[in-house]
Amino acid sequence: MKKEPAAGSGFSGKLQPQAWMVAPETRKIMQALTENGGDARFVGGCVRNALANRKVLDIDIATPLLPEQVIERLKHCKISHAPIGLKHGTVTAIVDGHPFEITTLRLDVVTFGRHADVKFTDDWKTDASRRDFTINAIFATADGDIYDPFGGVEDLRCGLVRFVGEPEKRIHEDVLRILRFFRFYAHFGQGEPDAAALQACAAAAGEIKKLSAERIRKEVMKLLEANACPAVWKLMLHSGVATHFLPEATNIQALENMVQLENLYECPAFALRRLAALLEVTVNGLSNIVQGLKLPNVQAAQLASMINPDLGVSMRMGENAVRKLVYRLGNDMARNVLLLEAARTGDKDSLQPLYHVATSFRAPLFPLRGDDVLTIGANPGPEVGRILGLVEDWWLGENFRPDRAACLRKLLTKFHPGSIT
Repeated sequence: MKKEPAAGSGFSGKLQPQAWMVAPETRKIMQALTENGGDARFVGGCVRNALANRKVLDIDIATPLLPEQVIERLKHCKISHAPIGLKHGTVTAIVDGHPFEITTLRLDVVTFGRHADVKFTDDWKTDASRRDFTINAIFATADGDIYDPFGGVEDLRCGLVRFVGEPEKRIHEDVLRILRFFRFYAHFGQGEPDAAALQACAAAAGEIKKLSAERIRKEVMKLLEANACPAVWKLMLHSGVATHFLPEATNIQALENMVQLENLYECPAFALRRLAALLEVTVNGLSNIVQGLKLPNVQAAQLASMINPDLGVSMRMGENAVRKLVYRLGNDMARNVLLLEAARTGDKDSLQPLYHVATSFRAPLFPLRGDDVLTIGANPGPEVGRILGLVEDWWLGENFRPDRAACLRKLLTKFHPGSIT
């Protein structure tokens, strides 16, 4: 990118061509919006991530065209669209399965959380002034010309996460911006955090409890995906922010160990596993976390598996015990609980052979089924599961060696109506 002063009200620099910018579906959208005197620019995360050499996931586009004009142009070019968020000026266009959010330039008349009464405008700086951080208020044309009215390019280069305008005012508009500040600082920050932003976040932290659990969870998970999350979470604790939504998340050392272990074993960052490392909570207390964050059922079950003392996981367990763990939980979850135990205990040296078993072992299927128990005369119902479970425990104790015939013999020789020994 061309290095020029980032601040000011005009164009400042050039974004080199990106694959997502020149993709046929993107070109089709931009051509529809810019032909015959129209104007449109990329904005927000796609520009920020491209400038920081990060992967671009979503493409947002801003335009002075009114929503009805956007829809008219999309129809003319036979582009599918959905008027999701039309009240706030957003139209979602879809080309070959790729969604693009197109939003008319606007100013917020009245703000209340994630919602706002808006008025449309044709002024790019006015639209930029309503965005949360300078690094998210950068526009780029289809040709890569950058429009950066608040110095976001320079802030991004310096690792500075800074509010657009007065931090207190921007947080008052939407309290979620407190968590977004720490999330973006975890992913893009360098050096000390912006003092004014940090002070404003700490002062308003008590308002976080007014946010929905879903919005809090989304920000927490995204923050924990960053490798800098231990230092940033420590900052959240010291500033009194984390106490207002996750007071149980205090084990910074375990989180630091977890990030180091993930890097050592080349594991993709897994936010839920990092959350488990942070938590100082009993099994009973875990329900408060699940409810407080409204975790989806799958995530709730995964977290419960990771924080389960009945598993008996330790860095002193043998290879056979790890194989049984894989059989019970699967390879992925077995690795998760081993990483978690190593992170909590700090015993990183003992992890390697256990982790290798959890990765390489492929658990066999238990040879018997419920029908086998019914065949020998057991009554249908819970008794079938109880008997099957006892034979399965024996099979596990034999380190998976007995085949189906051996398991059937065990069942036949030990079964008595209503019991098994």
